[in-house]
Amino acid sequence: MAKGYEANKQHQQEIAQFGKELGRRAHFTCEWCGAKAGLAPVATIPTAEPEVENLLLLCAPCRALHVGGDADPNRLRHLEGALWSSEPVVARSAAALLRRLGADWAEETIEEAGIDL
Repeated sequence: MAKGYEANKQHQQEIAQFGKELGRRAHFTCEWCGAKAGLAPVATIPTAEPEVENLLLLCAPCRALHVGGDADPNRLRHLEGALWSSEPVVARSAAALLRRLGADWAEETIEEAGIDL
């Protein structure tokens, strides 16, 4: 069990090393909602080697959504801007979240933005 814990701890430390680079990319705001507090890097592909191309900088509420939290899709309209992000990882991850939560209003925007899931 300790091996799994230690491996996860090391993986989290590797992800954290990208914090400043992600901060610059995101202008030190949450890449989904634009919040400025409680930011931390998050892996979109937890089993992959951490790379900027598969990491996000998210605030605490968005991190909770990312790991499987539920929310009323109509309260997530602020994520519409993330669907138009020039960073593919930001757009794809926001689209995947909105689709998972059943945000019907987002489907047209996902299609218009050309996001492949």
